[in-house]
Amino acid sequence: MEKKPIIEMKNIVKIYPDGTVALRGVNFTVHEGEIVGLLGENGAGKTTLMKILSGLLRPTKGEIYYKGKKVKFKNPSDALALGIGMVHQHFTLVPIFTALENIILGIESAEKKSSLVISPIDTSSAEEKIRKLMKETGLEVPLDVPVELLPLGSRQRIEILKVLYRGVNVLILDEPTTFLTPLEVEELFKVMRRLKEQGKTVVFITHKIREALAITDRIVVLRKGIVAGEIPTREATSEKLAVLMVGKEMKLDILLRGKGAPPSAPTVLKVENLYVRNDLGFMAVKGVTFEVKAGEIFGVAGVEGNGQAELVEAITGLRKVEKGKILVSGVEVTNKGPIDVYRLGASHIPGDREKYGLVLEFTVTENSILSRQWEHGFLKEIKISRNIKLSRLNWKKVKEYALKLIESFNVITPSIDTVTKSLSGGNRQRLLVGRELSKNPSLIIAVHPTRGLDIASTMYIRQLLAKMRDEGKAVLLVSADLDEIIQLSDRIAVMYEGKFMGIKKADEITRKEIGLMMGGVKV
Repeated sequence: MEKKPIIEMKNIVKIYPDGTVALRGVNFTVHEGEIVGLLGENGAGKTTLMKILSGLLRPTKGEIYYKGKKVKFKNPSDALALGIGMVHQHFTLVPIFTALENIILGIESAEKKSSLVISPIDTSSAEEKIRKLMKETGLEVPLDVPVELLPLGSRQRIEILKVLYRGVNVLILDEPTTFLTPLEVEELFKVMRRLKEQGKTVVFITHKIREALAITDRIVVLRKGIVAGEIPTREATSEKLAVLMVGKEMKLDILLRGKGAPPSAPTVLKVENLYVRNDLGFMAVKGVTFEVKAGEIFGVAGVEGNGQAELVEAITGLRKVEKGKILVSGVEVTNKGPIDVYRLGASHIPGDREKYGLVLEFTVTENSILSRQWEHGFLKEIKISRNIKLSRLNWKKVKEYALKLIESFNVITPSIDTVTKSLSGGNRQRLLVGRELSKNPSLIIAVHPTRGLDIASTMYIRQLLAKMRDEGKAVLLVSADLDEIIQLSDRIAVMYEGKFMGIKKADEITRKEIGLMMGGVKV
């Protein structure tokens, strides 16, 4: 017997004030007691659709039905009153509050405000209810510890408890695995299955095909604001879902590893006993030592926030080193500036392309030579007097180079004179990657190089990095995407709380072992 729909969203359209069309007439149905996957690329409209269902956004057009009755939500409280709650990708917890205080925040305040007698909030009854809820769901967390002292997996559980405590029976999880280790992901999936057994409905928003196949009953795929397809999970394959997501066949699981660098290969990057502080003054990198040889991809895995950003910033001259040494091609660059590092043959694909990689107000042409503008090939001399000569950019040569760059790296842009901020995220990344790889570098430092990109752009950039490795370049790959690390790396280090938990050859370590190391367990 087919289960009744608990949610029906009909012809949902969302147009933002700036004219961006996020949803183009989406029909989406959720049945009681199922885990439905909402799959799609970044920007496909998944989160927008669920923000409308949870009352955070209002649709431009369309209707929502709850148990067959038409409803309208002015705010999230209206949706919560019907039992619909959303856990967002980025945590919304108060760091200095305990888990208990975060879970009851808002509810207890409202109860106190409605009372005629002003008195301290009694949390004992709330704590009893929460402990019962934790036992039923398996979402165990220490209630009396400040959230800022808890690991990311525990914070995720608190976010879910906060919504369940409000009595929801439709739970929306927006990219909930982003900051979790593989073991924490498995624990989350157990919780989701338990909630399903209790009759609750879960909408699981993700762009990761592997995860959608592992946990859902049914998968709905969005592409460019419309439903590209819907399929029972038992009938789905990675290939079928990839076609629905991008509109064409893609091979996703091919390994791009090399044979590894031979012992005689020169060391291009050497880091010795490195200590680096973060912005708060705490030690973020603690005694890290490693080297990257010509002709290999050295992957650094780990949940974000474990010192990877500070490590890369120290290597690229963007952050001061407290102790230790950094050498590029045998030359010490400890506490040197980025230009010194670049001039030794390093290229840097930063994790935040808008902050560190591109100037969005510049044109495609101007961004194509950033960090290379002093090179003789882009300059021409101007004679001021018999003894004085100045150099300035030769715009004819710069534009010729920009045209060649966008053609070589498939950057889609109306013109090389287009302002970069008008490009899509994928084309901005292609422009950045193209610029950095076109320098003929000996060392490539790539941080989250495919984050936020569609499947086609992701595979394109990964294949480029593998090609550079095969040409004898040294590649330092830092990524929170475990699939990316496993697909590309010849050797893998796992970073946890500022330290390397170990360095292994890629074919000598399993996904499970990497997951354990990401959680702080040495293997």
